[in-house]
Amino acid sequence: MKLFYLAFAGVLYLASFAGDAFAQSSDTLTIQLKDGPVVVQLMPDVAPKHVAQIEALAKKGAYDNVAFHRVIEGFMAQTGDVKFGNMEKGFDASLAGTGGSDLPDLPAEFSKTPFVRGTVGMARSQDPNSANSQFFIMFADGSFLNGQYTVVGKVVSGMENVDKIKRGEGQNGEVSNPDRMIKVTVGKK
Repeated sequence: MKLFYLAFAGVLYLASFAGDAFAQSSDTLTIQLKDGPVVVQLMPDVAPKHVAQIEALAKKGAYDNVAFHRVIEGFMAQTGDVKFGNMEKGFDASLAGTGGSDLPDLPAEFSKTPFVRGTVGMARSQDPNSANSQFFIMFADGSFLNGQYTVVGKVVSGMENVDKIKRGEGQNGEVSNPDRMIKVTVGKK
């Protein structure tokens, strides 16, 4: 029996190292907002192409100073238009939300991962295969989006900073003098 306990303890010991290694290899996106950082755990196992594109854009600095051009109370905050949304390089409020990046649009990677508070999903047009650079963060649960939009991650810290993003007006949530992503970086958890 003593041998069983020693073997079991050894398995637990090894498992603790494996767990640490897995946790350290998780990709994260850190979005610096005016009120503090937001850390998003990316989900390459759920949406590998979308996560790769977001990481590539973040590593190039493409998301830095990009506006939250569409923010709807009780729903979500949308950002990521690197073509028209950069508030320091050619920002155009009338076009923000209509652009993407120089990278190609992506085929949908729909999953069973639900849209709940803190979920990060990819914005797209009516065409399911049109996501490019824009994404949104959910303020609340949105089950009506399940299976219709690609989930790329979830906020694991800083949701209180997301809650402070300036809200937009009207049904479409257009924001005048919007908040922005100050700096976006990719890291390991």
